[in-house]
Amino acid sequence: MFIGTIQPLNPVAFELGPLTVYWYGLLIGLGALIGYLIANREAKKRGMPADMFADLLLFALPAAIVGARIYYVIFRWEQFAENPVRVFYIWEGGLAIHGGLIGALLTAYIYAKIKGLSFWKIADIAAPSIILGQAIGRWGNFVNQEVYGGEVSRSFLENLMLPDFIINQMYIQGAYHHPTFLYESVWNIIGFILLLWLRRVNLRRGELFISYAIWYSVGRFFIEGIRTDNLLIFDVIRTAQIVSIITVIGGIIILIYRRKTGLSASRYLDDGTTSKSNKQKRGKSKKKK
Repeated sequence: MFIGTIQPLNPVAFELGPLTVYWYGLLIGLGALIGYLIANREAKKRGMPADMFADLLLFALPAAIVGARIYYVIFRWEQFAENPVRVFYIWEGGLAIHGGLIGALLTAYIYAKIKGLSFWKIADIAAPSIILGQAIGRWGNFVNQEVYGGEVSRSFLENLMLPDFIINQMYIQGAYHHPTFLYESVWNIIGFILLLWLRRVNLRRGELFISYAIWYSVGRFFIEGIRTDNLLIFDVIRTAQIVSIITVIGGIIILIYRRKTGLSASRYLDDGTTSKSNKQKRGKSKKKK
């Protein structure tokens, strides 16, 4: 492969008349859709109201996008100072996942309070969907040539057994770079599988979501150390690493506090089909006796 022939992928997925659809938005939307389908199916099993996640998504998704954009703009204002209208050009990239999570979680908390539902139960059900959506969404960053790390050689990327389309897309501004978008995507997929397994372990309420927060934050802390396009506090401290440390420590504290105070007495499967089936089995065994 001659370097001169390497061309970045087209960020435009397709055009319909005056409408231009970008891969970035398409992949984020795809992640949200798949996450919704998984969460909605699980919510029905756990005895939640029908279409609850459909209603919640109508509010949480816009809140997540707005939160993600505000968070990014706050720490990258120099990019928009001369032309503030570009703040609204989200198809060009620039959504911070931590801001998106804050927006979505606040919306879910308010929604749960209004509907008289358990926020922690909703969060537990949604946790695998969130991390899978993040894994898919990172590929939007890949198309936009964002979320990459320091310089590496082409041979380094080839030794990772990566296909050419990924290696070529990592050729940015005259050099090859770490595909940190891929590192995070793989980490999140592993986390998705782990959370599905933890569902069967039947953790106490809230602990599945806390496990997600800790898992994601640990991976993000180390991956952030490789990235070059960091959001910084005072132009020195990497924001995502600070948030990750706070999330891990805070998650452990909340987990211990909820156990000691009895706030997490209920378990994940208590209200679902598994608990019902177990009751039916126990009822049959009693009849046999």
